[in-house]
This record gives sequence, C-alpha cells and structure tokens, in this order.
Amino acid sequence: MKAPRRILVVATLRIGDVLLTTPLIRSLRRAWPQANISVLVFAGTEGILQNNPDIDDIITVSRRPTFFEHLQLLLRLWRSYDLAISTMTNDRATLYARIGGKQAIGAIDAGAKHQWKRRMLSQHSETEIVNTHTVLNYLRLADMVGAQRCYEVIVGWRDEHIATVRAAIPFDMEVRPYVVLHAFPMYVYKAWKKEAWLELATWLEEKGMHIVLTGGNDPAEKANVKALQELMPVGTVNVAGLLDFSEVAYLLSEARAYVGPDTVVTHLAAAVGTPTVALFGPSNPVKWGPWPKGYDNDEEPYRMVGTQHVGNVVLLQGEGDCVPCMEEGCDHHVASLSACLQKIPSSRVVAALNELLIFPK
Repeated sequence: MKAPRRILVVATLRIGDVLLTTPLIRSLRRAWPQANISVLVFAGTEGILQNNPDIDDIITVSRRPTFFEHLQLLLRLWRSYDLAISTMTNDRATLYARIGGKQAIGAIDAGAKHQWKRRMLSQHSETEIVNTHTVLNYLRLADMVGAQRCYEVIVGWRDEHIATVRAAIPFDMEVRPYVVLHAFPMYVYKAWKKEAWLELATWLEEKGMHIVLTGGNDPAEKANVKALQELMPVGTVNVAGLLDFSEVAYLLSEARAYVGPDTVVTHLAAAVGTPTVALFGPSNPVKWGPWPKGYDNDEEPYRMVGTQHVGNVVLLQGEGDCVPCMEEGCDHHVASLSACLQKIPSSRVVAALNELLIFPK
C-alpha cells in the first residue's frame, strides 16, 4: 500500500488492552517512520501510553460522551487519516475507524450480525477470542497493511519520572534489592488472599529483600494497601496512588522481582524485563498472560492449563478441574472470590521466585 502520512489507531477499551496495542503501534512506526501516528483511547486510559516514543498524539473520548462531545470528536476525525485501524471489535471502534480513515481496517467478531462491519471496512480480521494471545490478535492487523511484526510491549519514562520514584523510595534503589508486590487488582475475583501476601513478605524480608507495595489511586484501594502495609515487616514501602504508569514502569525495571495478579501492572513488569510471578486463576492465560520481554514468536507463549515459565515470567495458575473457568469469580460476579486463587499457598510463589533466580548465589 502507499505509505500513509497520518495513521489513527483506535484502542477504546480497558487499560490492559491499550498497553497490548503497543507492539502493533511499533510495527506501524517501523514500517512508516515518517508517519504521524495518533491513538484514540477512552479517557482515563491514556496514561499507559504517555512517553511512548512511537506515538505523536493521544486523543481521548469519554466512555459515555454527550451528544456534543461525540459530534466534536467525529468532526475532528472526519477523513483526517490516510489509514485508520480499529483494534477493538465493538461498534464504536469500527465507526471511529471508518469515519477517520480514508482506508479503514479493523478487527471484528465472527458471525452474521457483524456483516455490516465487513462492508464498512476496507479490510478486516476476525478476532479469535479464546485461543490466541491479545498481542498476536493485534499483530494480524499489521500483517494486513504489510508492516513487519514487532513483538515488544512498549513503556517509557523520562528523567523526571526517575527523580520522582527515587524521591518516593526511602532507600538507595541501586544498592538495596527490593521486590514489588501488587496485592489488590481492580476486581476482587482476581485477588490472592491476604494471609499469603503476609507470608510471602516475611519470607522476602528473611532473604534480605525490601518490599514495595504498588496500587492505584482509588481511595478504597489505597486504604486496602495501607492496611496490608501495617501488617507487613517494618520498612515496607507503600507507593499506592503516588506514581503514574511511567514511574511505576521505572520502579519495576529496577526491582529484583515482582509478584501480582492478572492486572496491568503485571503486564508492565513483564514488559520491562523484571522477573515476574503472575498469579492466574479464572483468567484465560492464552489470551491474557503477560507478554514476556524479548518474546518474538508467532506461537502462543502460554497454554491453557498449568503453571508455566516463559522468559522472565512464571505464570502461576491455581489448581482445579474448572481452571481456567473464565468466569468472574466463583459466584459469577466481579466482587466474588475465586477459590483457585485463594487456595494458592505462598510456598508456590516462593518456588517460582527461586525458579526465576532472583537471589544472587
């Protein structure tokens, strides 16, 4: 195809999905280094793309925009791009790509009811929703425009982010080893039990590791992290709500290891190369496993069942004939617990950390 001068990537979904579009965006940047690349995301998710060197402009839209907000966006997009790519299969994302791009390609779901999207798009790729990793699903779109696949999940930071992190950590990060723990995912059904976190923290302290707790800016989450901190070894550092994603990425890049559930911070840890233990229960590891640093293969990194070590990641899966059920907790709602995760003993995480060789001999 003729080299596009302006490219729009539509990634209007959850923040983890947005991060996992970055291999596609890098593929486009390398194919057309002189192009201007914009990314359209939901307001509140744009922070994960800040300081990404492949992106020239980030456009945000509310999840539920008013009529006038939507009209303003559509007028801004109208045929402004030589190429628009929708990574999401939902109706809005497809329409944004069609309205914004002189040529529009996108992902769609299988089925007759999506026939109208096939007619609207110049080209389309049917998304495989169970047995294909999200990164590889997005990279199919790079194939459609003749861009060579790049597999790296991209995060970036600047000197000021480094300074902010070092000011927030009350010890010399370059001298004293530390492990980052992310105990509270957005949804309860992805959570590990408090007692196991405390056992893990005690073991890490005995091994000479400092402990740093991360968390979001939600008041309830910050309160939960603070309550956990007070039960952990003296000197445990709590940076919940204090750092943006670029700063968290830098913090992770200097850590000896990271442990966390199926959440965006776990994807960040894997992306920057930190030895990562990802706690998985009901979630589909084939589709959502953290993409390991340096993994540049078209084969799926993970299989559906079992604990697995791929590159810098140990994906530690809970046990049970129902795992992964791909449900939102045992009671089928996001505030319910998942027994497969709750039953994981801290000894399995200890074994995974030892497997990752995080401790000097």
